Amino acid sequence: MNIYVGNLSYEVTEDDLKAAFSEFGELDSVNIIKDRSSGQSKGFGFVEMPNDADAEKAIEALHETELKGRNLNVNQAKPRTDRSSDRSRY
Repeated sequence: MNIYVGNLSYEVTEDDLKAAFSEFGELDSVNIIKDRSSGQSKGFGFVEMPNDADAEKAIEALHETELKGRNLNVNQAKPRTDRSSDRSRY
């Protein structure tokens, strides 16, 4: 399951997310989204967990918990929509 993790402090690293989520099971990947030009965190990321039951436990346990001074927003990631088709209407 792909998990969205939002409201991240700019100080949070991928290792911090690995440590938090690995308590609930195996991780496939951890990715903090960064600005292409500056390399600065955009304040959100994704954690991929192969076991849906473990992922659900992690979401339930970590949502609204504090990490480096900010309360996390943790939920199942929604599939990305193609925004380019929206722009063609204007």
